[in-house]
Amino acid sequence: MRHFPIFLDLAGRTALVVGSGEVAARKAAALIEAGAVVRERPGFAEADLDGAAIAIGAEAPEADLRALVAAARRRGVPVNVVDRPELCTFITPSVIDRDPVTIAVASAGTAPVLARLLRARIEAAVPPRFGALAGFAARIRDRVRAALPNPAARRRFLERTLTGPAADLVFAGDEAAAVATVEAGLADCVRAPEGIVFLVGAGPGAADLLTLRAQRLLGEADVIVHDRLVSEDVLAMARRDAERIYVGKARANHCLSQEAINALLVRLAREGRRVVRLKGGDPLVFGRGGEEAEALAAAGICFEIVPGVTAALAAGAQRAIPLTHRGVARTVTFATGHSREGTLDLDCAALARLGGTLAIYMGVATLPLLAEGLIAAGLDPATPAALVESAGTPACRELAGTLDGLVRDGPAWSRGGPTLVLIGAVVGRGGLGRSAAAEIEVAAAIGLQHVAVE
Repeated sequence: MRHFPIFLDLAGRTALVVGSGEVAARKAAALIEAGAVVRERPGFAEADLDGAAIAIGAEAPEADLRALVAAARRRGVPVNVVDRPELCTFITPSVIDRDPVTIAVASAGTAPVLARLLRARIEAAVPPRFGALAGFAARIRDRVRAALPNPAARRRFLERTLTGPAADLVFAGDEAAAVATVEAGLADCVRAPEGIVFLVGAGPGAADLLTLRAQRLLGEADVIVHDRLVSEDVLAMARRDAERIYVGKARANHCLSQEAINALLVRLAREGRRVVRLKGGDPLVFGRGGEEAEALAAAGICFEIVPGVTAALAAGAQRAIPLTHRGVARTVTFATGHSREGTLDLDCAALARLGGTLAIYMGVATLPLLAEGLIAAGLDPATPAALVESAGTPACRELAGTLDGLVRDGPAWSRGGPTLVLIGAVVGRGGLGRSAAAEIEVAAAIGLQHVAVE
């Protein structure tokens, strides 16, 4: 962040404008609208800065502008020279005025035209009566605070109020009906303070692969309960004051047992909190989301499941491997490679008979057992296969070859990241035969850095 955003109260304070012409006049008019007492000068004399809270230079001789900047810096007076960011100690953003709401858009002085274009988009999305809604929020604030002393409950209520029927009534000019809606809503909140849990898929790691619903819920949550594979970029989308609770699991190393996680979600909801249980990939694909949903239902807790991009889909998309392909694979099977007491708990004979594509999650450690079982069941050792590590992130890498080749080369290749095993004829039809130039083009098209096939 190049500049620290701040709104300055200039009511009754002196603002100096040095220069003449249309731009200087616009700056002076904006300052007057903000309540400042504007002192306009065509050129600069140091005495003009006496008592000034800020100074702006526009369309003045170069010597006057530089003298203004030097004097203002000596005196500690914020100074701006229009279209000269190297001379400024503050910048003036493009403004959307919905008094008392003010929205400012800035580009650190590098692209003022772009800032104005963004302002136009925001103005179209923010109706003029948003100011009336802000005034309404101020008038009901004390009533809401008295009825809902818990800050989290109060914030959730205000979010619903300012985006729901009460807001529509304010926009329509019927504030009395809006107040009645607020009173009814407060009564409901006092009677039923129970929270809610959202089981949300965080996808494979890239923040821009989150669903829009997941992004919205992260911004509304009081507490985030998250796994090891949830990236910092995704967590950064949560409210800054949201509590974060890490419950990550690695192979044979669990921060909390599943039963303890279930109990935690129930307890947080009963405290009246809005909980996002953030899980890598999709909650219902080897994410134990079903177990957590059952525990919440048994405890009478409201919950909602929000899907996410699972690793197999991310790997196929990023490496251009079609999981199904006409004439090659009509089915795709998801399975987990986790072992139980040293044995692979999979029916390898059934998997081999299915044909199609096999997507094995968490399968690196047990790949020798998997390959042995599949080959014993009749699968050709030369079947195309690939290991895709950290799928859906810029760190994605791939080891492609055959099933028996992966068993031989996989352990030394692996860097310990989450890895998916893909097995089937489709692997040979994907990105494996692309030229380096084509790989780079595909990577750029999906917004990820190019990582060479190893």
